[in-house]
Amino acid sequence: MARLTLKDIRHSYTPNPASDADYALKRVDHVFEDGGAYALLGPSGCGKTTLLNIISGILRPSEGEIHFDTLDVTDLPTEERNIAQVFQFPVVYDTMTVYDNLAFPLRNRRVPEDVVDRRVREILAMTGLEERAKRRAKGLTADDKQKISLGRGLARPDVNAILFDEPLTVIDPHMKWTLRTQLKELHRRFGRTMVYVTHDQTEALTFADTVVVMYEGEIVQIGTPEELFEHPRHTFVGYFIGSPGMNLLPAEFDGATVRVGGRPVALPGTPQRPSGERIELGIRPEFVRLGREGMPVSITKVEDIGRRKIVHASLEGETIAAIVKEDMEIPAEPHVVFDPAHLNLYADSWRVELEGRP
Repeated sequence: MARLTLKDIRHSYTPNPASDADYALKRVDHVFEDGGAYALLGPSGCGKTTLLNIISGILRPSEGEIHFDTLDVTDLPTEERNIAQVFQFPVVYDTMTVYDNLAFPLRNRRVPEDVVDRRVREILAMTGLEERAKRRAKGLTADDKQKISLGRGLARPDVNAILFDEPLTVIDPHMKWTLRTQLKELHRRFGRTMVYVTHDQTEALTFADTVVVMYEGEIVQIGTPEELFEHPRHTFVGYFIGSPGMNLLPAEFDGATVRVGGRPVALPGTPQRPSGERIELGIRPEFVRLGREGMPVSITKVEDIGRRKIVHASLEGETIAAIVKEDMEIPAEPHVVFDPAHLNLYADSWRVELEGRP
């Protein structure tokens, strides 16, 4: 295993980049600690797969350095980095049995056969492939083939890191939860450094201890799932994490309060006057209280999603969502109140710190 350090990484697919717009990765400085479980989360085109391929050696960065512990691997090819990579689409040897597919990376390194057998049987048990051990991979489902890919990544005990590039994309939705749970358990058991790329927030938040959120070639926040939900550092994080995402309302700064559509909203702390031009107030739907007091709203739609309802409304001409209990009666003249402890203030998309906040 290894500590992966990215120093001033930038990458452009054009030969002579002239501005930030020419870079798929604008600048990345980050450390993946030895034994950590990380997710790179973001929409398509944000740079997460580019970053993963730079770590693995498939791409050489336009600028910057990559270190595995103290070793500079920036110019080392993939085979000399001692990593395992699991791709979006299963990579298996169809003519081999499941057993031989799992044994291949060990035999390729001339591991003694008794060690190979012990290790492969352990992986077969962990991935639920024991009954298919003697079957050729060609006739297996996409789910089972991806299990082979995952198992092969875990077979070698000496890898510096295991990299996953959207490994559950082709998996049946019913199986995704099972495989995510297995991956989490395997990480707990072996403590390998794992970096998992996905655009699916559920995958990221259930697998990783630390989530790295990327947007337009940059890392906009690194944190635990709770930190990303409670205190999004960037409006994109607030929008991208959660279902539905954070409400973002245009606001005007007024000392210890802000105004939304001319109505004052108390903040949970005192901000320094933001330097940004665009001020927004962020509040998650979970912390919008619907009742008969507060700011008047007009209901536009109610979604019943089982144990909860998502109430969509208009507040001072702005769209807002509130999550309420399934059995709650919607008032004839509804109003909303924001839980002040969960308010976030943003200037030009970046979160403003509030002094005295609990």
